Amino acid sequence: MRVIKSLQLAIVAIASICITLSASAQDNTLLGAGSTFVYPLFSKVFAEYGKTHDVKVNYQSIGSGGGILQLTNKTVDFGGSDAPLNTEQAKKIGVPVLHIPMASGAVVATYNVPGLTTGLDLTGPVLADIYLGKITTWNDAKIAALNKGTKLPDMPIVVIHRSDGSGTSYIWTDYLSKVSEEWAKKVGKAGAVNWPAGLGGKGNEGVAGLVKQTPGAIGYNELAYAIQNKMTYADIQNKAGKFITPTLASTTASSNVELPANAEVSLTNTDNPKGYPITSFTWALIYKEQKYSDRSAAKAKMLLDLMWYNIHGGQKNCEPLNYAPLSKSALKVAEKILKSATYDGKAIL
Repeated sequence: MRVIKSLQLAIVAIASICITLSASAQDNTLLGAGSTFVYPLFSKVFAEYGKTHDVKVNYQSIGSGGGILQLTNKTVDFGGSDAPLNTEQAKKIGVPVLHIPMASGAVVATYNVPGLTTGLDLTGPVLADIYLGKITTWNDAKIAALNKGTKLPDMPIVVIHRSDGSGTSYIWTDYLSKVSEEWAKKVGKAGAVNWPAGLGGKGNEGVAGLVKQTPGAIGYNELAYAIQNKMTYADIQNKAGKFITPTLASTTASSNVELPANAEVSLTNTDNPKGYPITSFTWALIYKEQKYSDRSAAKAKMLLDLMWYNIHGGQKNCEPLNYAPLSKSALKVAEKILKSATYDGKAIL
């Protein structure tokens, strides 16, 4: 009986996978996967789009690394990533992939220190030393020097990081690599690194959960997640020496830059004195040539129409969710990128 039961469960599981995969072939269904960083925004935009269009968008929040893998395997129509494809990823895909900027957002240093709910100031080098495992208690002299007058407990710091391939981790490690030479040499920047210390949580959700349930914890989360989960987060010193609270305004200040033609740019450690220093664009990734596998011209047009909506009508959802909308110059770059997409060599839009 147990064997029969196991076989029945296996058949159900296989059937559900088949249903999911067959959905990708349905004319009114688009599949996406990737970034948890952008998930709150995508959830709102896609739900809104579905109310006025006969299109269902199934987006799986599995981390940027997972989204890139799914795009590589051609099991989704688009990927979501907070980091541009690296050389290895681009080589594995082997054909041009478009990076369409969707919005920009902030990554914040979330913490759970009993009795300390507001006003913590941190610098990039101190964050790097915490994540290197060199600063191990909350009342360490380096933290105390930044927070004079604040009573810091003699409590161990529990470092929390992502366990999955993550664009949020890429933003975090990209920043730490710019502000700490030791971090750059020992760890570097990537969506997945060999973490010198700490515990791993899957997705922004996993990190937020671990920080909230672990006294003494420090982690990093997308700003919208931190706000939605009522988490406390630190002000970070920027390149101009000012301690900046992560807000929509300080995120916008960091992201108001001229984008290159391919839209691939790093915003961390901004020169803007009003800018929050751990900020990034988030991108939707699609194949430039949309005629592949068994894709129809109609499916390609449906995808491009969705992306066009994201960078136009969908932008009104950015500010309420604490993302910075695309600037006028960034919008022009995004439009040009989308117009370069083709089906059988012919422009789709």
